[in-house]
Amino acid sequence: MLESQREPVPFNDDNEMDTALAFLSFSRSCVLKKLDGLDEEQLRRNLVVSDTTLLGLVQHLTGAERYWFGYTVAGDSRYADAGMGMTVAEDEPAEQVIAGYRAAIADSDAHVRAVGNLDVRTARPVNEESRTLRWVLAHMTGETARHAGHADILRELVDGVTGR
Repeated sequence: MLESQREPVPFNDDNEMDTALAFLSFSRSCVLKKLDGLDEEQLRRNLVVSDTTLLGLVQHLTGAERYWFGYTVAGDSRYADAGMGMTVAEDEPAEQVIAGYRAAIADSDAHVRAVGNLDVRTARPVNEESRTLRWVLAHMTGETARHAGHADILRELVDGVTGR
């Protein structure tokens, strides 16, 4: 099947920070693109045994953004329990979940830019040891890319649309 949502990987290669942010942004964009043109029912459709849905992936990634960048990097205790579950409440509109993800992304990028140095250690420990911003960016890029792959499969099952 022809890929209908294909977009090229980033070619940012000027410096490590720029490259890291470009690939994280690309992964986020791939997740959001999987939602384009779907209605509320399609976004919530359960097609796999794990009960993972497209909207649930977005909710999970919102929590991950808040926890890793808001709590771990910036030290904001409001996000200590950012909730990374994939079950979206029936009364929570899809547009609200998606807007929450977009807001979390903007906040995360602001935290990264405020730190500005990949060697800076996290404000909160990870497994009892602080990590570098570099590590958090790599972790979140991997996490987001993995879930973008899940979203690829779910979207194809929903309506046949493919591509990254």
